[in-house]
Amino acid sequence: MTVLGSSGCHRQGQLTDQQAEGKQLYDVRCAHCHEYNDLALKKVPPDLHGVFNSPTLPSGAPATDVQVARTILTGKGMMPSFAGRFTTAQMEALLAYLHTTQFAEEGKP
Repeated sequence: MTVLGSSGCHRQGQLTDQQAEGKQLYDVRCAHCHEYNDLALKKVPPDLHGVFNSPTLPSGAPATDVQVARTILTGKGMMPSFAGRFTTAQMEALLAYLHTTQFAEEGKP
């Protein structure tokens, strides 16, 4: 699994092919709950914009690629497991997108 540091971020609008794939995956598989809550969940899932800007995740776990991937694949609380729904390359693409400044800034008013 690729671990990105601050050099993994790109200016807004300049996504690599991998990050663009990650954006597509986020839009299709994550945004329904974490952004739009269009499933009308009673407990609103945490906003993931800027998730890597903090040393910890909303759960208190370290904000690392390994921990985010683990949470996605095993689930947590009300979040179901997505095991078997992402290839390694897809997970790397999703993580690459979550690291971008474009994603972090989309959640700002």
